[in-house]
Amino acid sequence: MMAALRVELFKVFSKWRTYIGFIALGVVIPIIIVSLKIEGMRYFEFATQSLQQVFAFTGNLMNGYSATYLICGMLFVHVPFLVSLVAGDILAGEATGGTYRLILTRPISRTTMVTSKYIATLISTNSLVLFMAVLSLGLGIAMLGTGEVVVIKSKITIIATHDAFWRFALTFAYAALAMSTVSSIAFALSSFVENAIGPIMTTMAIIIVFLILSMISAPWMDVVRPMFFTTHINTWRHFFDMQVPWHTIITSASVLAAHCIGCYLLALWVMTRKDILT
Repeated sequence: MMAALRVELFKVFSKWRTYIGFIALGVVIPIIIVSLKIEGMRYFEFATQSLQQVFAFTGNLMNGYSATYLICGMLFVHVPFLVSLVAGDILAGEATGGTYRLILTRPISRTTMVTSKYIATLISTNSLVLFMAVLSLGLGIAMLGTGEVVVIKSKITIIATHDAFWRFALTFAYAALAMSTVSSIAFALSSFVENAIGPIMTTMAIIIVFLILSMISAPWMDVVRPMFFTTHINTWRHFFDMQVPWHTIITSASVLAAHCIGCYLLALWVMTRKDILT
């Protein structure tokens, strides 16, 4: 298994498309942070203009922590596409290149092949999330310093500086699980086809459809909505509630983990029954 995993990791990280996500985040995140350094207080004043007549806000409120919170909110919509670029290609790419037969000439079972490819997919996905965490927090703190986190939702919550880091650590850990769910779906779809474009676009289409359905206000949607993985991706925001609702977070994490396991088993079932030798 370890030998197969090393081979798969080499194949994943030797392809240029693996680095598209890293390049995109490496360009976008610094631009966002520089923009917040220049115009951040204007944004904050606009967001809190209704409260400034009653409260006086002082201190370094547009800091690295607040910037990272805003970056998470903006980029969580786009990162799923970046992670699906690798996951959607890892199985379909072998079919496109006609290399399945060559792989199976080695003393390796299909279960080992699928499992090693899935683990390599998760490592690639989590590497991208880690890169996003280090870059946004590191560059944000370096350029904007630290301070309280101003969370603007239905109400404004201010998280103390000493209470911020562990919340971000758990946020990015949860983000790794959420993005692993997206890549797992692309991975499962990749087992059905022989072209990587299909799984990538289908994964994004599923996300869009689920998001649209979630907006429907109907009694039957209240039953179906909790089953959508998209419902649970944004649960990371609860880490910034004054009192963290751990039961809600654990429930959402369990749903996402179940999606990951289900997608892996589906891909394994498809690949063990696929005729790739004729």
